[in-house]
Amino acid sequence: MNSTNQTSMAYFIIKGITDVPELQVPIFLLVLLIYLITFSGNMTIFLLICVDRHLHTPMYFFLGNLSMVDLSSSTITLHKVLLIFITGDKTVSFSACMIQMYIFASLIGHELLILSAMSYDRYVAICNPLRYHTIMNRRVCGLLCSSCYLLGCVQVLAPVIIFSGFSCYTSNEVNHFFCDIIPLMKITCNDSVVLEMVVFLQGLFIITLLPFVLTLIPYLFIISAILKIHSRRGKQKAFYICSSHLTVVTLLYLTLISQYLTPTSQGSINSKKLFSLFNTAAVPMLNPIIYSLKNRDVKSAMRRRLLFCKSTS
Repeated sequence: MNSTNQTSMAYFIIKGITDVPELQVPIFLLVLLIYLITFSGNMTIFLLICVDRHLHTPMYFFLGNLSMVDLSSSTITLHKVLLIFITGDKTVSFSACMIQMYIFASLIGHELLILSAMSYDRYVAICNPLRYHTIMNRRVCGLLCSSCYLLGCVQVLAPVIIFSGFSCYTSNEVNHFFCDIIPLMKITCNDSVVLEMVVFLQGLFIITLLPFVLTLIPYLFIISAILKIHSRRGKQKAFYICSSHLTVVTLLYLTLISQYLTPTSQGSINSKKLFSLFNTAAVPMLNPIIYSLKNRDVKSAMRRRLLFCKSTS
């Protein structure tokens, strides 16, 4: 079935991260450890923001949404790696594969756009601090976040709809650890010129360039405002406010560019799988660590919750 053209495809076989038998257990344990850290870290951030009134601010509203997106993104991609090791079943139905591809691509769009909204929040906090709570009120935050989710869901519809109409494949084996558009395009024998153009334009402009520009513009104003601050301490405080967000943005964009916007050859497939693993596993794991370790408000909220738990036990 792996060498002849097919007129229909009932299921795909997920190849996984590696075929080397000796590496299966270490990779399973590594992925399990990363997922547990990702789950506990993002869930902790989300719950802290929900229960601690000191974190009921626009910045933490967006951070809570980012935590849920990161948790969902790692769950939708890594669960198959774990299930393959536990059950030995590498198959995934065509419909489940399409759903996974759509949800993952949507979540990437959600994350990039939420990071753009967070950059606007930082711009208002630094450039217009006296009107911060007036400008970034609940209605504005809700509209920004809803727009991020709506655009993230809509922008991936076209490639998924086009690909779901394909019926000819050279193989049913997907050289990846989840259903992603690039490895799936490599095994179709349908004319994929239109799909490749849609994926390229979507990846370059809608997923990457649009959120990047929306993130960059506020930071140009932020940098301009910081340079006008005369005191060294004031400049350090302003940079401190943005440092966690900039670190997360840099990590995510570097991995996405390496994964989707670089030329693909047969020899680069494994390296792209590593970038994808970093994007879907390491980045969601690092986000809560970056925000909690560098954020006094989050650390204070953690201490308050721990003291509250001790006092009630």
